[in-house]
Amino acid sequence: MTPDFSKALSAVFLSGLADEFPVTSKVIAAIPNQKLDYRPDAKSKTALELAWHLAATDAWFLDCIAALTFELTPPEQPATVTTGTEMAVWYDQAIAERLPKLNLLSPEQWATPVNFYGIFQHPLALYLQFMSNHMVHHRGQLSTYLRAMGGKCPSIYGGSADEPMEA
Repeated sequence: MTPDFSKALSAVFLSGLADEFPVTSKVIAAIPNQKLDYRPDAKSKTALELAWHLAATDAWFLDCIAALTFELTPPEQPATVTTGTEMAVWYDQAIAERLPKLNLLSPEQWATPVNFYGIFQHPLALYLQFMSNHMVHHRGQLSTYLRAMGGKCPSIYGGSADEPMEA
């Protein structure tokens, strides 16, 4: 993959992520405070654990991409982040702090093959799509928890029964 193509690809993926981050924040914020420990099955994460996995992994992906390595440790959940609303605030701030670092990457860096735990060896730009897939997957899981917890599901890709689409 050429540096110019990698840079263009990263711009496309970052544009898509700019639309996804606020939606993820809305889903996290929609967790009802009285049901933070809800889990649909004993093997499942609780709602708050799943939301933290989603938030921390997005921050971790951005850190790793900026550093051109996947050897960094994900952020730990701050003791002050105990609700979905607090986690959404943390998430918004974490994303806002990290995204500008990606604008500093050169076309050559976006084209650099980076090892992902011996599983992948992709050009850096492709990890933005991998990050998006991970985010959408876990956001979908969390959104299915919401109604079962007595919460409301926000619009994600159009209206929901709880948040109808507006023109």
